[in-house]
Amino acid sequence: MRNKTAKEIHVRKVVLMMSVSVDGFVAGPHGHAGGFPEPDQLKRWKLDRIRRAGTHIMGRVTYEEMAGHWPTSTDDYAAPMNEIPKVVFSNTLDKATWAKSSIARGDLADEIATLRRQPGGEIIAWGGASFAQSLSRSGLIDEYVLVIHPAAFGSGLPMFRDLPEPLHLQLIEAQTFDNGTVLHVYKRK
Repeated sequence: MRNKTAKEIHVRKVVLMMSVSVDGFVAGPHGHAGGFPEPDQLKRWKLDRIRRAGTHIMGRVTYEEMAGHWPTSTDDYAAPMNEIPKVVFSNTLDKATWAKSSIARGDLADEIATLRRQPGGEIIAWGGASFAQSLSRSGLIDEYVLVIHPAAFGSGLPMFRDLPEPLHLQLIEAQTFDNGTVLHVYKRK
């Protein structure tokens, strides 16, 4: 049996899904950037994308929020959130109790590299801000799926912080919805 070449080895991409204000904050000084009504067309798009995922990854705070919500939810998002394996990146979480969850405690880049080599669909990263910033700083995100809400906060938790160099992105998809929400999908150049 011959060894696979680099081109033959399956490498999953990491996709960050994030809600953000028009001025780039994932949360304002008084709360989350979300809370806006989600248009049906956007929900269908997101559900299709989430159902193709092979793994959800997130930081501890987001994990605890989602683990407290999705297991008992009847929303359309509940099934793919509950059924798809999840990895929480944390050095402080004692155990992962949400079904199909595990904890990653090693180096962020090494853990992501291991996940990329595993079979399955893309890896969807969910916030919070600190986790998303760490992934961006380390160059670990292949695509950014941004749901941009028609609000500006002026301050709060920024989506990007302390990048070692400019992050150059290419817009590969854009949609505008009736309520003013915009979906932008960027890939890293």
